[in-house]
Amino acid sequence: MNLDDIKKIYFLGIGGIGMSALARYFCSRGCEIHGYDKTETTLTKKLVKEGMKIHYGNADLKKIPNGLDLVVWTPAVPPDFEELTFFQNSNVPLKKRAEVLGIISRSQRTIAVAGTHGKTTTTSLLTHLLRTGRVDCTAFLGGISQNLRSNYVGGNSDWVVAEADEYDRSFLHLSPEIAVLLSMDPDHLDIYGEASAVAETGFKEFIRKTKPNGKVFINHNLAQYFDNQLFETFGVNVGTYRAHNVRVENGWFVFDFAAPAPHQIREANPAAGNGGGRSSGEPRGFAMKNLRFAMPGRHNVENAAAAIAVALNVGVTPEAIRKALATFKGIKRRFEFIFRDEKTVFIDDYAHHPTEIRAAAQAARELFPGRKITGIFQPHLYSRTRDFQDGFAEELDKLDEIILMDIYPAREKPIPGVTSEIIFEKMKNPNKVLVTKANMLDILKTKDLDVVMTIGAGDIDTFVAPVKRWLKGR
Repeated sequence: MNLDDIKKIYFLGIGGIGMSALARYFCSRGCEIHGYDKTETTLTKKLVKEGMKIHYGNADLKKIPNGLDLVVWTPAVPPDFEELTFFQNSNVPLKKRAEVLGIISRSQRTIAVAGTHGKTTTTSLLTHLLRTGRVDCTAFLGGISQNLRSNYVGGNSDWVVAEADEYDRSFLHLSPEIAVLLSMDPDHLDIYGEASAVAETGFKEFIRKTKPNGKVFINHNLAQYFDNQLFETFGVNVGTYRAHNVRVENGWFVFDFAAPAPHQIREANPAAGNGGGRSSGEPRGFAMKNLRFAMPGRHNVENAAAAIAVALNVGVTPEAIRKALATFKGIKRRFEFIFRDEKTVFIDDYAHHPTEIRAAAQAARELFPGRKITGIFQPHLYSRTRDFQDGFAEELDKLDEIILMDIYPAREKPIPGVTSEIIFEKMKNPNKVLVTKANMLDILKTKDLDVVMTIGAGDIDTFVAPVKRWLKGR
């Protein structure tokens, strides 16, 4: 497919964070953009203001324009949805979002960031590092960057930063010049089947998609799984590129960073081969001291180590890296501070996997030691609730108080016997309550709140504004 031949596109599920970024990319190229989504959101309203035409609700074949050059769809759309069926029986080229992103990645120098957790923060931080360092990259992000105020930014260089999504094996369409692997915990077992397949037929295959002259960066803790692959490692206190001496000072995470000496980094540039084959070992003679980073949690310091490693190899200076870390504002719904006064702190977080909940809770504990943490959690997907019910119960038990909501189904139909109660019944923390969306706010208002967190990837974000208004008005 020649991207220059595409003038008129229809996006089926345009309101998704990945779909909307792709729509913005084609809109920036002067294409006429049409689309459908189930409901109107803040994001789709912005897309309309940017010149796109969108309709909502039920399928409406009458609102599909003629003369389309391409239809892009997301697996989040049900397979029996009438508009999808219509396009499957038409002569218009129909491609998944991941396929189109793959076409873009093959035509440019792509940095693809993969992992069960941390992708959005790392891609957004890496984009900020590159652009602060005068590498005018294009970026497709899995969240709304607070610095960019968007999930997409167009650039004039040949570098593209993209989040590599493991769902539906989407990232296997990418052909990165630089590949980054942050984490490899089991998820999406409805797609992969067994936990071992997530690594074997997912992340390992993604790493193999790196271009022959490319470069790979892998979390040091995962190095043992990639004995036959040439790569560099990153981490906290470990890895070729390592953050160390991590501490909290006046509300900032502060750390030092060690890496190969600059001339060795240049020798390991992607154009010179696949990384030099180091899987661990001591950094060699290059250090940055007292780097300030506003994102909370040691897991985010690890994400920062990955982003710094790539930025150094693309040619960003230490001075630009220091400035970018200090000015990075984070991602909407990634440990986002919504409200804060002398009595109460309100944080909103996208965590929807047990490991992510653990990281968010640990970050809250580090920032607010000794304070009571109340979590409002909405499970995301019936299949994920079924597969990780023990992990959810274990991590939620570590909060001081938990308000557990109904499951948000997203693309899935109900699974018999799978409700939020299977998590609730496994929890040992006595300070727990099971609620519905209808009564959640009323229950919350009966609580003595100190640090409160809304947690989940569904529509729990629609409660953020009402909770904030109530807290401000108390």
